Amino acid sequence: MHRALVTVVGKDHPGIIAKVASALAEHDANILDLSQTLMDDIFTMSMLVDVTATNDNFADLQSTLETVGHDLGVEVHTQREEIFNAMSRV
Repeated sequence: MHRALVTVVGKDHPGIIAKVASALAEHDANILDLSQTLMDDIFTMSMLVDVTATNDNFADLQSTLETVGHDLGVEVHTQREEIFNAMSRV
């Protein structure tokens, strides 16, 4: 299984989760775990996503999510789990 971490941060408004989840579904990515928090009017979300089916087109998924974030007025970052883990080692 290939996994990625997707983070979303920005001003809260309706539709953020729905549009990010829809973009993931369009790329055959499956949400494995999700945590979201609202701090005053700032929305934050972290998702662990199975990207096995999108492995050959991961750059397309990243681009799509960045565009969705831009359209929503939030920042969306997508990173493969192995890269995240390598960068997080002390």
